Amino acid sequence: MSRQERQNRLLKLIEEKDIETQQELTDILLSEGFKVTQATVSRDIQELGLIKTASVGQKSRYVKPLDPRLQRLRMLFHQSVLSIDYTENFIVIKTLGGSANSAAMLLDHLENPEIMGTIAGDDTIFMLVKTKDEVVKIVKLLNDFLN
Repeated sequence: MSRQERQNRLLKLIEEKDIETQQELTDILLSEGFKVTQATVSRDIQELGLIKTASVGQKSRYVKPLDPRLQRLRMLFHQSVLSIDYTENFIVIKTLGGSANSAAMLLDHLENPEIMGTIAGDDTIFMLVKTKDEVVKIVKLLNDFLN
């Protein structure tokens, strides 16, 4: 399998699972038929610009960093969101008054194929996700932005 296929799979793995170490990534890739060493995985992590992050009270994990141009939007999201709740394939995000549009800009710029769209009012954002199976992943991502 090619380097590109391996790196694509590595990105998918860190999106799907909380992976804490290079050895965990190496073991998973080996079990899936990729011929890798820890050194190969280390180079992939560096090339992809992956970073380790930790949520409050949780172990650290690898993540793909947010585009630097979106850091300001992430800060606005972090500062303005009060709560995130969901049902079926809908997510409702409550914000401080007047800041829903700013917070929704981050969501729109994520270009996540599972997010069908957002509608922002004064203090509420309504998000439609393709399937209810993906809602929990999206909510986890949004909560990560709050930490």
